[in-house]
Formats: sequence, structure tokens, C-alpha cells
Amino acid sequence: MQSTVTMQIQKLESDLGIQLIERGKQIRLTEAGRLFHEQSLQIVQNLEQLQTNLSDLQAGEVGHIRIGVTEPTASYRLPPILQQFMSQFPRIRVSVEFANTPILSERLLKDDIDFALCSAPDLGTELYFEPLFREEFVVLLPENHPLAERTVIAPEDIRGHRLLITSAICPYRRKLEMVLQEKGTISLDTMEIGSMTALKHYVESGLGIALVPKIVLKPIPVGTTVRLISGSLIDMTFGLLCKTSAYPLKLARSKLYQFLKQELVERPV
Repeated sequence: MQSTVTMQIQKLESDLGIQLIERGKQIRLTEAGRLFHEQSLQIVQNLEQLQTNLSDLQAGEVGHIRIGVTEPTASYRLPPILQQFMSQFPRIRVSVEFANTPILSERLLKDDIDFALCSAPDLGTELYFEPLFREEFVVLLPENHPLAERTVIAPEDIRGHRLLITSAICPYRRKLEMVLQEKGTISLDTMEIGSMTALKHYVESGLGIALVPKIVLKPIPVGTTVRLISGSLIDMTFGLLCKTSAYPLKLARSKLYQFLKQELVERPV
């Protein structure tokens, strides 16, 4: 009875339509057999590497993660955290997209990014938001500004002074406008500056005052001073955002999500 190996070789020769082994007193590989042997070794190695890669992917050790981040976290918090993460997981690639919360929400729903670090989205969306910390805001103003004489500035005190604000769709601006309206301050002298992180430079140039995240004022620009604003209504809740259908995240995305969550909760501003 022919051995199983012999039968498998004969079947392989039949499938390939070529003789692989010279049969006689001694069994030797034909030229085609030698070629098949050399190249099949590479195929076996590739299959073994593929199995390893798939196992690593399943374990979350490799992958490509696309995240979206708003300012100031994108520039002031995220870089050192990502450096730590990528040192621990060198085979995980991370792409970072900068945008505001409304745009990041749209990108999530279109599956253009995996998750985001941002403020809370509008209600009624198909998104899951996990709050992590509150972004503390302060008033930045030129040293010679009339309001600089006050220790604490109330939202209604801003009326009559030029206020530098961000774009109309910025959640920070919308929150500010809501607070001012609650205080009865409807009409404001404003100047629109499109970047949250750029506001401090415009205050430094004497163009007005601004409510800015405290974290961006390290160091405080020359010729400016900082005052607290009364109440905590102006502070913004910040956290992790993803599609409800994708939560809880899996594979490498889960590792980064949990890493960011731990780092941001432990080091609130």
C-alpha cells in the first residue's frame, strides 16, 4: 500500500502536470522538483509570517489608527502621550487629523477616522461620548487693559470691550455665547480669529481680550496678564468620541483608546 506521502506527491504532480521526483533505486528531485522545493520554502515562510501578523493584529499589537483631535489637546496634550504609546507599541501606526468637534463628528460617521478627542457632540447623533476632564478657561488681556485692575472678571464685564472669538461653528464659541446671553449680554464688540491657539498672539498685539484654555498660556505672552472668570459655566467638557456601533473599540484601536483615557484622566488640567 502506498504511503500517504507518496500519494500526496503523485497527486501534486498530477495537479501541476509535471514530474517532481525521479523514482528508481534512489529517489531524487527533478529540476522542476528542485525549483518547486526552493520556492515552496518561501511560500511556507510567508504563510508563517502571515499567521504571526494576523495573531498580532488580533492581539492589538499592530495596525493603523486614525484619530481626530481638537485644539488645544492636539498641540498641548497629545504629543507626549502618543510618544509613550508608540514606544510601547512600535508596530502600531497613528494618523492625527486636526479639526473642530462638528467636523470630527462628520468624519466619524463617514468612517474616515476611528475615534476622536474633542468636546461633547450635539445631542441626537449616532455617537458615543465618554467625558474625561474639563478644559479650564481664563481671560487673557493686555496688561494695560481696564479690566486688568480686577482680580476676577464676570462674563457680563466683557460688554463694551473688544472680544476675540473663534469661528462660528467652534463649540467653545457657542458655549461662550450661551453663557453671555444667560447673563443678559447680547451685543458684543467682537473680532473673529479662526484658531483657538492663535488667540493669545492677537491679545499680545493689543487687539482685544480673549477667553482661552489655561493650558495654552505656558508661558504667558509678554505684555499680557491672566484673570479668572467667575463661575465654571465657561469651562468645556472634553473626552473620547466614537460611533456608538463601534463601541467598545477593538484591536489596536482599543489599546490606544484605553491608553489615552488613562493618561488624560490621571493628568487633568
